[in-house]
Amino acid sequence: MFDKLLLRILLLPASLLFGMGVAIKSMLYATGLLSGVSFSIPVINVGNLTVGGSGKTPHVEYLIRLLSPYIHVATLSRGYKRSTKGFLIAKPRHTAEHVGDEPLMYARKYPQITVAVSESRVLGVPKLLQTHPQIQTILLDDAYQHRAIEPNFNILLTEYDDPFYRDWLLPSGRLREWRSAYKRADVIIVTKCPAEISGDQKDKIITGINPLPAQRVFFTRYRYAVPYQMWAPQRREPITGEHEILLVCGIARTKYLLDFLHAHAGAVKMLQYEDHHVYSRYDLEMIKKYFAHMTGSRRMILTTEKDAMRLEAHYQFFRDHQLEVFILPVEVAFLFDDQNRFDNTIRNFLLQFKV
Repeated sequence: MFDKLLLRILLLPASLLFGMGVAIKSMLYATGLLSGVSFSIPVINVGNLTVGGSGKTPHVEYLIRLLSPYIHVATLSRGYKRSTKGFLIAKPRHTAEHVGDEPLMYARKYPQITVAVSESRVLGVPKLLQTHPQIQTILLDDAYQHRAIEPNFNILLTEYDDPFYRDWLLPSGRLREWRSAYKRADVIIVTKCPAEISGDQKDKIITGINPLPAQRVFFTRYRYAVPYQMWAPQRREPITGEHEILLVCGIARTKYLLDFLHAHAGAVKMLQYEDHHVYSRYDLEMIKKYFAHMTGSRRMILTTEKDAMRLEAHYQFFRDHQLEVFILPVEVAFLFDDQNRFDNTIRNFLLQFKV
């Protein structure tokens, strides 16, 4: 704990320089010297103040499931670590190398929506509307700091264990903006909560956030489903106390996932990589080696849905070495019986939207 505090103190000058740059940019937007572009259809942004790990993907998926039965929804993101450039519509036939892991996952799980990637979101939105004029709502993935677009509705995520109001600016902390940037949000969601939290805990976090009168605060947790086999999704295998799990994942924050697995499996080992990791032959050999050294009678290689988009490129390796890979699905669940209140907040925004 002391070492971590000392490191933050040593990095404080760099954080202050970073903060000065962020403050200048915010001032330019606040004074109107710079302005974001708005569009003729509602644009909903899901983002955070920190670097990675707040749960954007499951919350975007929640919005897709909420809205797509009624209106034509599109998602737009950068397509991080893809090999292609420019604007591109993600199709189920693509690979993660072409469009990025999260957009590919959206395209495959939700064929009823339009999924696009573009380094420049301000150019990507007009291109989306030009190529797909039937689109009625666009979900921006991780664009809270992308001020060139003025979203009509901002959803800010912050983690239960590491709320933004206790964090520091980069590089001494994880904040990409000053804490005061939370004021741009319409809704704030505290993510990755325990299954049950008390009213006192809830009130303490809300006090720490100090929401504006118009801001609404919600609390969510993850709900994990039964894992399914990557290349035979009809085959499912519940995790039990007899399982020895080899978790292979490239996600920013693993604590919540590990807590779940330790509570349900007999033993858990993890091969952790950076977020959006591109798996190499060396990585595959390490997976094979670690799995071979596991001694349990019920061994399982487990990964996330996002990682599966990159691991699937190595189908032949897993087949040749007779290694099954299981995928752990995850969904968002609202606490305090607030699902309807959140759903109605989104619906009311769309019904009241005016150009």
